[in-house]
Amino acid sequence: MREAFEKGVLAMTLRYPYEVRSEADYFGDIPEVPLSKDMLQLAEHIVDTKSAEFDPSKFEDRYESAVVELLKRKQAGLPQKSEAPVVASSRVINLMDALRQSIAESERRRPGAAKRATTSGARARGGNARPGNAP
Repeated sequence: MREAFEKGVLAMTLRYPYEVRSEADYFGDIPEVPLSKDMLQLAEHIVDTKSAEFDPSKFEDRYESAVVELLKRKQAGLPQKSEAPVVASSRVINLMDALRQSIAESERRRPGAAKRATTSGARARGGNARPGNAP
């Protein structure tokens, strides 16, 4: 069972006496945070508008459903669905190279963009974009 308690959440379960500790051991190092009246009212409003009675009929435990489906398929002797795990790419991406590539691709798509990019790039580096202009 869980419930709000002082500065945190209190979870209750059966424990041996040597496992029970004071709440100060857990919540003692949480600092007092000053809240403005507006922030407190906003938080209360959000809690009030989102609070509702729990309706277990609207809750679906997808894990339990998947396990039950798996067991039914096994009992029926059907082949198991084997989803191959998604393997993340081991490729290391250099963000600066990706950015340069993206800029180059966008410049190729727009005519005249390359000229503007090189002109603005020269100004950004402190170079003179036009003759007679000092940085």
